[in-house]
Amino acid sequence: MTLTVRRRALASVAAAALVAGGAAGFGLTPPATPAYAQALPQTPITAPQHPPGSFADVVDKVKPGVVAVKVKLNADSSDDDDETPGNGNLQQVPPQLREFFKRFGQGGPQGRSAPQQRGERGAVGSGFIISADGYVVTNNHVVDKAKSVQVTLDDGRTLDAKVIGKDAKTDVALLKINEGGTYPYVQFGKGAPRVGDWVVAIGNPFGLGGTVTAGIVSARGRDIGAGPYDDFLQIDAPINKGNSGGPTFNVNGEVVGVNTAIASPSGGSVGLAFAIPAETVQAVVDQLRTDGKVVRGYLGVQVQPVTKDIADGLGLDKAKGALVDHAENGTPAAKAGLKSGDVIESVNGTPINDAKELSRKIAGLKPGTPVKLAYLRNGKNDVATVELGTLPTDGKVASRSDDDGVGGQPRLGLSLAPAGDVGLGGDGVAVMDVDPSGPAAAKGIETGDVILDVAGTSVSKPSDVQAQIKAAQANGRKAVLMRVKSAKGQTRFVAVALTTKEG
Repeated sequence: MTLTVRRRALASVAAAALVAGGAAGFGLTPPATPAYAQALPQTPITAPQHPPGSFADVVDKVKPGVVAVKVKLNADSSDDDDETPGNGNLQQVPPQLREFFKRFGQGGPQGRSAPQQRGERGAVGSGFIISADGYVVTNNHVVDKAKSVQVTLDDGRTLDAKVIGKDAKTDVALLKINEGGTYPYVQFGKGAPRVGDWVVAIGNPFGLGGTVTAGIVSARGRDIGAGPYDDFLQIDAPINKGNSGGPTFNVNGEVVGVNTAIASPSGGSVGLAFAIPAETVQAVVDQLRTDGKVVRGYLGVQVQPVTKDIADGLGLDKAKGALVDHAENGTPAAKAGLKSGDVIESVNGTPINDAKELSRKIAGLKPGTPVKLAYLRNGKNDVATVELGTLPTDGKVASRSDDDGVGGQPRLGLSLAPAGDVGLGGDGVAVMDVDPSGPAAAKGIETGDVILDVAGTSVSKPSDVQAQIKAAQANGRKAVLMRVKSAKGQTRFVAVALTTKEG
C-alpha cells in the first residue's frame, strides 16, 4: 500500500509541476487552452485528504472490542441460509438476485461444511462489545435460532453469552457476556459517514478470527429489499460470510455501521457489502437493553410515493413527500384529521422525501411521542399534531409504498359507467372496458376497477370524471389525480396526463 501511495504521490507532483509551474519554470509560452477545459471548475479544487499510510493505529485501538460469535443452532433450524428472517424462502427469488438477498454468517465456509449431528449444528458470525460490563451487538440472523451462544474475545478467551433481545426488522441483536468483569469496548460514531470516506471492517470471515479489511463508503440510503426499514450503507471493503454482525469503523475508530449483507454470485466478496447505519443500530440497541424488545411508533396511514405525474396533478414543484391513500379508522392519523390525498411533507420539521422515509421516521419514534406533521391539502399547507400509537405486531407497518401500477402515467382510454348501475355497489365510476393497445392497459388499469374520486372530488358518474378533468385543464394542470379501487378492494392513486386525448 505504501508503494502505491508513493507512486500516486510522485504522479501527482509531476502533474502539478507540469500544469502549475512547467511553463513558467522553463520559460515556455503557455499553450492555448483546449476547448474542453472550459467545462472544468473556474476556481481551484481543494486537494482531497490523502488516505492514511496505514490503518494499524485504528486497528490497534478497536480490535480488542471485536468478538467472534459462535452459535449452536436449534434442531429444527434450516440446514442452509435460504430461509432468511424477513425475506421468506429465497428459492422464490429470481436466481440472479438470490445471492444478493442471502445473509452471511450462518454455516461454515462454502463447500467445506462438515456433517453435524441433529441439534448440534453450528453457525459463526461477528460482533462487538459496546460497554465495559459486556454487552455485545451482532445481527439478529446470526443468533435467531440459537440454542446457545458463545463469544471469543481478541485475547483468545471464549465466554458464554445470552441473548438480551433481537429485532428482525432491522436485523439487530443484543447479547450479554455471562461472566462478570471489565471488557474493552468500542463506541458508536456521532455522525454519519460521507460517500467516499475510508472505513475499516473487522470480523470473523469463514471462522478465521479477527480479520481486517478496508475500503470506502460507496453509497448511502440503499434499499435492498431486506426489510421494511432498509437504509443501508454500501461499502467496498471486502466482506465475506462470517463478517455478519461485525463493525465497520471510521478512521477515528468509531462504529459507523454493522455489516449485514453482501451482493455476490458466489457467496464471496465482490466489493458490494451493506451495513446498517450506526444511528439505526444505536436506537434499536437502547430499546433492547432497556426493554428486551423494540416497540415502534404507529401513524396508521397507507401511503405511496409522489411521482412526477402525481406532483403535477397536485400542483407541486417537486416530486417529494408521502401521499396518503387513506387513514385507517381509529388510528392516530385518523384522529388527527389526515385524509386521503394529503401529502405529508415533513415530520417535526425534517423533510420527508418519499413514503419509505416516512415509514422509517415514524417507526424510529416511540409510541406516545407527539409529532408535528406538515402536509399539503388542496394546495394549502397545514400542520397536524399526532400522538403516535404502537405499531401492531401482526405484520402491519406504519406506512407502505405501493408499486403495483401506482404512480405510472395512465391515460383515459376507458369505457365508464356508474358503479351502482353495474352491480359493483357503493360510490364511484366503474371501468367497464380498457383499450388493450392503449396506455391505460399498459399502466395497470383493468376492467372492474372503480374510480372513487378525481382531483380530490368524489365521482359517481362518467360526467363527473369529465368535469373534473376539464376543471384541471382550465387551471393549467399537467395531470389530474384519481383514486382507484381494484377488484380486490385495494385503493391507490394514479395520475392521468392531461396532454393526451381521451378515449
